[in-house]
Amino acid sequence: MNWDRPILTDSGGFQVFSLSSLRTINEEGVEFQSHLDGSRHIFTPESVMKTEEDLGADIIMAFDECCPYPSTYEYTKNSMERTTRWAQRCKKAHTTENQALFGIIQGGFFENLRKKSAEDLIKLDLPGYAIGGISVGEPKEEFLKMLYYTTPLMPKDKPRYLMGVGTPDYLIEAATAGIDMCDCVLPTRIARHGTALTSSGKIVVRNATYERDWGPLDSECDCYTCRNYTRAYIRHLIKANEILGIRLLSIHNLRFLTKLMERVRMEIENDNLGTFKEEFYKKYGYIK
Repeated sequence: MNWDRPILTDSGGFQVFSLSSLRTINEEGVEFQSHLDGSRHIFTPESVMKTEEDLGADIIMAFDECCPYPSTYEYTKNSMERTTRWAQRCKKAHTTENQALFGIIQGGFFENLRKKSAEDLIKLDLPGYAIGGISVGEPKEEFLKMLYYTTPLMPKDKPRYLMGVGTPDYLIEAATAGIDMCDCVLPTRIARHGTALTSSGKIVVRNATYERDWGPLDSECDCYTCRNYTRAYIRHLIKANEILGIRLLSIHNLRFLTKLMERVRMEIENDNLGTFKEEFYKKYGYIK
């Protein structure tokens, strides 16, 4: 990969959620059916640990199930308890000392289940903990409620990781709640559809309004794309289905979010995150 910085691998738990029509779950693990040739593949906590260890990632995630929204209390409870048992099996199967195994707190949108999940996983004394199963299509109010409820349940002396979050507002909310790490496919996914994140909000570069726009994607950005290419040229690339257009948008979107989190860290150090959040929300267009 030619990447000399930390690497994190997920366990496949999100695919248990996203590929629900192609899988079956039981206590042993999850059986997936390939959408390509119909072949069947079984994921267990033990096989997932072996795969993640073989990949050599610095942080590896325990195998879990991410419940869909909405789910019944009974379904969520059974899923959460099974996720805890799978985490126990993951810890037992984990053999490499130089890889940090994180547990994933589940429990859907039921506070008592979140609390139980956190308590049981903390007993395993893992190097770090994640919140899974939110930002899965629920209203923002539900997301915020569960984020701000669950984060204080996590150890203060270990990394706190919020899974599957990548929009600027959710990243800032995560930092405000006390989260240390986030991940999401959003910056590259929206790039593939011709969309850029900018300091004034999202813009869809493929739109005709940018056909003769000779400015950068974002005048406040210092990325390679903004220093070398115009909106008009990137639009041309996207419309012509040239892969360079997607790459340039991906570079920009990744730098935009990286720069945002650099600013968030600075504002935390200056005890000014609340003021920055309000200013950013107004400029980005989240609030009028």
